Amino acid sequence: MTIALLGTGLLGRAIAERLQLAGHCVTVYNRTTAKAIPLQACGITVVTRPEQAMAHADCVVLMLADAAAIHAVLLTEASLAILRGKTVIQMGTIAQEESLAIQAEVERAGGFYCEAPVLGSLTEAKAGTLLVMVGGTKRQFNEWSPLLRSLSRKPCLIGPVGKAASLKLALNQLIAAEISAFALSLGLVQRAGVPVETFMAILRESALFAEAFDKKLPRLLTRDYHHPNFSTRHLLKDVELFLKEATGYKLTTRSLEGIKPVLEETIARGLGEDDYAALYETVNPKT
Repeated sequence: MTIALLGTGLLGRAIAERLQLAGHCVTVYNRTTAKAIPLQACGITVVTRPEQAMAHADCVVLMLADAAAIHAVLLTEASLAILRGKTVIQMGTIAQEESLAIQAEVERAGGFYCEAPVLGSLTEAKAGTLLVMVGGTKRQFNEWSPLLRSLSRKPCLIGPVGKAASLKLALNQLIAAEISAFALSLGLVQRAGVPVETFMAILRESALFAEAFDKKLPRLLTRDYHHPNFSTRHLLKDVELFLKEATGYKLTTRSLEGIKPVLEETIARGLGEDDYAALYETVNPKT
């Protein structure tokens, strides 16, 4: 299968490598070309314009940062002109209404559109064990199953376009809630003089435990947030998307509204591109 992948950020780069390793022919475009150049070592073609990547592709995979980036890369006059007959698979995290709007633009240009946001980090992307949630038709799900199964053991069809986008926001809201709560509890036991090992031993045996706590604990203890799996800046973007969508459904969002300024302050500290565990610097600043 010939795939054009647009957007080679942290996860996009790993997904491109995985697709190439699975036997697909991958061409990538990134707005900062230099960031994509290392992929050439894997046999992946790097181009300098999105339409070059899309021209001969069976499908177009979007791994762009947000809806604004999708509009700037995919929904230009040059790109729309070659979308007829092609399928666009949107794999980033955007809002339901944004996904539906992009679908309308793609279909107006004669193309096809579905969404397949993913849950997981670099490790899962490289191993092909991402959780892939598909918003589209049953026919699309079956047609693109070979591609999706290169990235996931069991892709899941959620419903029509928009449903998978909302589900992904719901899951990413939990990322923000879990890390902020864990950081706060860890900060308290440290300042109260309770051994971290004691805290973690009891936590692991309780119904409160989440694997993410063990994964993030070394970063928090060493205050090392380099080589991120998911950046603070992107988590803030997803929190803002969730708040907007949840408000539209008349949900009470005050708990998440409290996390948003913590993320904003963390970014103001210069940690926007670091792993989102960096919010620990705001929750438990050095004394």
